[in-house]
Amino acid sequence: MKITPDWLLRSLHTHLRTRGFVRPLVVMLILCSSAGVAQIPDAKSAYLNPSSSIDERVADLLSRMTLEEKIAQLRCTMRRDEWDKSLLPAGLGGVGPIFRSFTAGEAAQKINEVQKMAVEQTRLRIPIIFHDEGLHGLIANKATSFPQAIGLAATWDPGIVGQVGTAIGRESRARGIRQLLSPVVNIARDARWGRVGETYGEDPLLQSRMGVAFCAAIEKEGVLTTPKHFVANYGDGGRDSYPVSLSERELREVYFPPFQACIQEAGAWSVMASYNALNDVPCSSNEWLLTDILRKEWGFKGFVVSDYGSVAGIREKHGVNGTMKETAAIAVAAGLDMELPDILYYGTPLVEAAKESLLTMDAIDTAVRNILRAKFALGLFEEPYADTSRADAINDNKAHRALAREAARKAMVLLKNTPALLPLKKNLSRVALIGPCADSVLLGDYSGFGMKVVTLREGLANALPKGASLLYEKGCDVGFTALPPIPAENLVPAAGTPGEKGLRGEYFDNMTFSGKPRLVRTDPGILFTWAMARRIRRFPGRSSPYGGPAVSFRPSQPLPPRREHG
Repeated sequence: MKITPDWLLRSLHTHLRTRGFVRPLVVMLILCSSAGVAQIPDAKSAYLNPSSSIDERVADLLSRMTLEEKIAQLRCTMRRDEWDKSLLPAGLGGVGPIFRSFTAGEAAQKINEVQKMAVEQTRLRIPIIFHDEGLHGLIANKATSFPQAIGLAATWDPGIVGQVGTAIGRESRARGIRQLLSPVVNIARDARWGRVGETYGEDPLLQSRMGVAFCAAIEKEGVLTTPKHFVANYGDGGRDSYPVSLSERELREVYFPPFQACIQEAGAWSVMASYNALNDVPCSSNEWLLTDILRKEWGFKGFVVSDYGSVAGIREKHGVNGTMKETAAIAVAAGLDMELPDILYYGTPLVEAAKESLLTMDAIDTAVRNILRAKFALGLFEEPYADTSRADAINDNKAHRALAREAARKAMVLLKNTPALLPLKKNLSRVALIGPCADSVLLGDYSGFGMKVVTLREGLANALPKGASLLYEKGCDVGFTALPPIPAENLVPAAGTPGEKGLRGEYFDNMTFSGKPRLVRTDPGILFTWAMARRIRRFPGRSSPYGGPAVSFRPSQPLPPRREHG
């Protein structure tokens, strides 16, 4: 029999007239929603039965979920104030790195407390996936730090990378972290890109072998890996997350292989979509990448997460959609399953998009299945909690520190030894050590903290023969500064007025410079902020192939070199 609101009201009226006992029907009425009648689980529910297959458990659980509970699984948060209003009663898909400052045992206890809310106080008892970064060690207080990824690549030894991955996986799981947003398997072929050190280098084969070793080891420890950033996330000049234009052949021969290997060979259960646009389509709403390639070609069964804020970037940086709910709809439909790190576009906007049929229920169900499948595969429904008694002993232990030392030795590359200074002679009397980084420790991007570190100065002092002196000078400071824009005085418009300075340019309302420019003006300098396809708008009636404003810019003057006189 089909249960409808009208049937419930008639039945309620009958109970009021005949029995005067309405509680069961009131409870049933409360649990009704636009998605149907929610079913209260019991111990015999198929999804709570570990002997059932994962697909059976997913199907049973999905059939019991309301729209709000489904969308809740597509959400993640890093804000503790979200727990009361978002975790209960609908649940949450994931929680971000909010307990890094605590030691392993403390973090495990706090993660267990949040997990307990999910499995004991939400209606369907769906556990949460807690994630963090683990590129070369977990970003956490007193976690072991291993050599940066580019250093691990320099070992040319997938075996040692696998051992490092095993240690990182064990330390992460001990804290209750069950997903790592690592490794970075982007091909690094421009030294100006500031994230080269996070990668395994420029070669697709080396990236693939190291990525497979890393992912396989961590996945074996019951922690999901997330190869990132899919795909090709830096543009001309090494600009991080800038738009890229690549042929399909180059993608398949150079940029795809590391991701494909991590998924098909190592069994990576998650993938992170990147900020940038690929051939004018934002990667975070690119159905060809996230569905056609990942799932239909490679057979990926896990879930796709956004880079932090990349769903918002579809609209706010790339200018694809006019509203938040439209943006949420195209991201889910394209195959982006979970928004990181906070509830924004996958909050109220996604609920509104679903109710207004801006995307199909099948698209939502597909995303939910992908996340639930991973949670069942992890065994979270049977073992949702971390073992707080073992967490401190596992993190930064002697065996892991010894492994870090071995990996560091293998990672070292001696470029020159003329004259033969190394190994250090036993009769040395004095050694000069000069440099701004000699008395500090730079562990690299995505590093933990709170562990014992040894500076080059300290290590060298310990290694010198007895009686030898070490002379240390800091020398210069290490600083960072942005490159200055071309000065306006170097820019002289060809058709400008006498004394006019700046860059004269033509703005078109299309992407092919066709017809007459809609705007011609002289800008005072070259300091534009058009990253991620942010363009001048307000040209009505035209759009680009991906739905955003179609505007192109062409300078209409040469850039003369500065002439020095005197």
